[in-house]
Amino acid sequence: MKKSLFLYLFIVSFLMMIFTYMYYSKKVKFEAERFEKLKVKMNDSIQSLNNQVFEANYFTLFNNDNAQNYLEDYSIPKLISKIEQNLMELNDNPEGNPLVEYGKIGDQKFIINKIKVINHRWIIADFSNGDLWGEVLLQYFIEEDEQLTFKIIQSTLYVKK
Repeated sequence: MKKSLFLYLFIVSFLMMIFTYMYYSKKVKFEAERFEKLKVKMNDSIQSLNNQVFEANYFTLFNNDNAQNYLEDYSIPKLISKIEQNLMELNDNPEGNPLVEYGKIGDQKFIINKIKVINHRWIIADFSNGDLWGEVLLQYFIEEDEQLTFKIIQSTLYVKK
């Protein structure tokens, strides 16, 4: 009786070991496959986001070789920084930024919030007075003394709904 009990215990423990081994080996394989699928999916997502960023930045001075060749005497990052700084300094005007065609409404002046240098000649900027907002397309010139001058091409003010 004692021998048969040990035999049964041995067989049951052996079967438990086999089932445990099979479970964990398949689990590891399953996790590895899941990880590979997730890795492929993430790589596809990253590539998709890179493509979206590239498309969004298509109209920028950094991606426009012809405009960069035109401005070959200038450092592009320094030039963009200088343009942004000059436009933001104009926001200090008590009547609002003079490059925004719309005058002061009540106590709220229009100021430029965001700037994007499109190429060697154009800038698009977002402006608002806290209540209304719009966009302005500017043309800029670099003078002989490296001063910047700006000219308004077109602007639009969105109506409040």
